[in-house]
Amino acid sequence: MDSAFKPDDRVDHVLRPRTLSELIGQEQLKENLHILIAAARQRGDALDHVLFYGPPGLGKTTFAHVVANEMAVGIKVTSGPAIERPGDLAAILTSLRAGDILFIDEIHRLGRVVEEVLYPAMEEFALDIVIGKGPSARSIRLNLPRFTLIGATTRLALVTAPLRARFGAVYRLDYYAPADMQAVVARAAGLLNVQVESSGVEEIARRGRGTPRVALRLLRRVRDYAQVRANGAVTSEIARQALDLLQVDALGLDDVDRRVLRLIIEKHGGGPVGLNTIAASISEEQDTIMDVVEPYLLQLGFLDRSPQGRIATRSAYDHLGVPYREDGQPRLI
Repeated sequence: MDSAFKPDDRVDHVLRPRTLSELIGQEQLKENLHILIAAARQRGDALDHVLFYGPPGLGKTTFAHVVANEMAVGIKVTSGPAIERPGDLAAILTSLRAGDILFIDEIHRLGRVVEEVLYPAMEEFALDIVIGKGPSARSIRLNLPRFTLIGATTRLALVTAPLRARFGAVYRLDYYAPADMQAVVARAAGLLNVQVESSGVEEIARRGRGTPRVALRLLRRVRDYAQVRANGAVTSEIARQALDLLQVDALGLDDVDRRVLRLIIEKHGGGPVGLNTIAASISEEQDTIMDVVEPYLLQLGFLDRSPQGRIATRSAYDHLGVPYREDGQPRLI
């Protein structure tokens, strides 16, 4: 599987923190995890099941690996769409050892039949298997070692209530503060041996959308630009030139973000506009708009949701330089 990694995947693995002390930001979450882990270790027991939720790129997978490292146990990683049949889940569960962690990304995309198998595994650490078909079918129960399930989702509302209720700890990851984003970029630059000035760090962090994954991607692209167009050193001016070339503006909005806002403002008078219409008009998937684009626009206050659809706020008009009228209609110049 490792041979299928892209170069950036290997870089992400190198940059990933391994302990709670190495993690930057999310202070309240880290404190809660510290208590959870310390209590479990003192009891000599497996950690309670944990569910992480929040926008993509905030570190849900990283937190799962950190928890495994802190507990000094193994971790098996999979995703909801990858577990197609109950047998797939059974094979994974029976390979776990006592205390091990099973991490399921995109857990909201588990099939209902697979999810039903997971319930007794989480509650009773047992696996019910049906052998045979028809009148001769019989059910046997396999005991499982006490393990920890860590789930991650960008859509908590799509995690069924019975599954959500079986997690002992549910934590939300929020967007990172500017100071934390700068610390993330500075740490990564040091690990990648990138010569970057503090002003360059600030420029990259400011355009990172409060999301470490985005900031680290931008850092790598700025590094490439500095290597080819400059002497390799990243200054604020070099960072600005590189990010402008990538069409990432001063607030971190990219071309897709601006297309969504301009569609709502210029073609639909500021909204409301349905998600289906937006997706069809800019040729993007609805999931991409809902999971990647909307959360940050909502965080900035550029977008509002209503029962009728999405509405662009006055701040969005100002950012795009479109004059705002009280009736919501743009006055294009």
